[in-house]
Amino acid sequence: MGKTVHLATVLVLSVPIAFGCGSGGSSLLGPPPPSGITLESAGGSVRVDWSPVPDALYYRIYWSTTPGIDPETDPSVVRTGGPYVIPGVTGTYSVAIATADAEGEGSPSAAMSIEVATGSPEKYFPTWALNEPTHVIPFDYDDGFSSAQNAANLQAAINALLPGDRLEIGSGTYSSSGAFDIHPQGTEQDPIWIVAKAGANPIITRPDALQNTLEFGTAHYVLFRGIEITGGSIAVRLYDCHNVWMDQCHVHHPSENAITANTNPTHHLYFTRNEIHDTAGTGEGFYIGGNFSSTVANNVVIALNHIYNTFGHQGDGIEIKQGSWGSWVAENIVHDNNYPSILVYGTDGNPPNLIERNICWNSGDNVMQVQGEAVVRNNVAMNGNTAFFSSDHQGSTRDLVVVNNTFVNGGSAAVLTSWNGRTGMRFSNNACYSQFGSSIWFGGGSTGVGMSGNVVFGNVGGASGGFTTGAGLSDFTNVTWNATSRDVTPTAMGALDGAADADWVPLDDLEGDLRVPPFDAGASETL
Repeated sequence: MGKTVHLATVLVLSVPIAFGCGSGGSSLLGPPPPSGITLESAGGSVRVDWSPVPDALYYRIYWSTTPGIDPETDPSVVRTGGPYVIPGVTGTYSVAIATADAEGEGSPSAAMSIEVATGSPEKYFPTWALNEPTHVIPFDYDDGFSSAQNAANLQAAINALLPGDRLEIGSGTYSSSGAFDIHPQGTEQDPIWIVAKAGANPIITRPDALQNTLEFGTAHYVLFRGIEITGGSIAVRLYDCHNVWMDQCHVHHPSENAITANTNPTHHLYFTRNEIHDTAGTGEGFYIGGNFSSTVANNVVIALNHIYNTFGHQGDGIEIKQGSWGSWVAENIVHDNNYPSILVYGTDGNPPNLIERNICWNSGDNVMQVQGEAVVRNNVAMNGNTAFFSSDHQGSTRDLVVVNNTFVNGGSAAVLTSWNGRTGMRFSNNACYSQFGSSIWFGGGSTGVGMSGNVVFGNVGGASGGFTTGAGLSDFTNVTWNATSRDVTPTAMGALDGAADADWVPLDDLEGDLRVPPFDAGASETL
């Protein structure tokens, strides 16, 4: 399972797995404990595995929330084999295993410890935002002023904030006919908070599309939460920014893009739990970085957002341009887009991007399109021209790992051109189902591509192995070709059940649950 750990830790943004030792050892009576003990964590669970011991009758697994193991008091469970998952836990856990054979049960192994990886949204949040503000400043809409004057007063209040200030904004429509340009600059120790008051619905808008609605000019260590932004040309534009967190905002109906960071170099931007919809013009939900690496963004988190109805003459849901790197696109729901729901280019040799656990459907183009230098895992893409497309696009396709995704489409499921003879190409454990087209098609051949564990429905072009054939949509719990039903959980004993190559299985699945062998192909594990 060495490659599984590699996939789980390939990015800086991934949660590290920590190990340590405590007390314990083998007994003079009974067999020695097993060797090869491993602990892995995801989604608030810990998976324990070990190498089998000859003639073992069972194994006893102990765990504790304190260092070391006390067999007399700590909880334990008996299993005849591994792995075992300890669910619903937090903090740091110590684990040890004892072996039992005909002579009895031996003493537990030396304790190993692991910090449990949370399954909560907090894993996407910047740690600096956990600090406490030094001043809380209320700001209320004044009915004695016009909407434009209220907007000017709010802009002035934001630009007067000092590190450690928290501005709490009351309900009202703040409509600015000029540029609503803000430049809050906090520090890592003392960030700035700009948030809606509890239960309030502040709206920042403008009466026309002559300018952008909200511009972050120079902004550092700022949380912007719970604000509705609507209208204007681009709804939200970020310029000279780093460590800006936009959370639980409602961004809709601009005449162009919803959120862009494509003018200045940016880094450590966080976009979480936002609702973004009804764009026009070029129409991207997110436009990060510039064409041909002209502007580079790095370490951007786009997670837990709902993005839909991105139309106009383009209209990608999420687009990350060539050269931008180290970003995490995770757990977004993206649908009804004119261009790809998710479009990610290459990184120019910089650290890869991670694209995982997104659910995308109904694109007028390819549903998901990734050029290279990325890990793409546990995603669902359905109902577009092609469910998953990968080709040279502003850069050369290379170093692309695509594992345990579910691609379902009336047309082709996975079209992989420019993969022939490229370095670092892996396509494993994917469920590729096509009603009328190709399940997998390598346009230029597949020399050098690692292929294993895929399950297909529909013809395969350009590859001679690395897949088995499924029965159709009955291999899923409830899926339709037009994506009106999207429960991609494999049916028990179906073609996906246990079909994956264990060397390339991610640690967890679409729902963030730990995978347990025999591993399934596709984004979800069998219930």
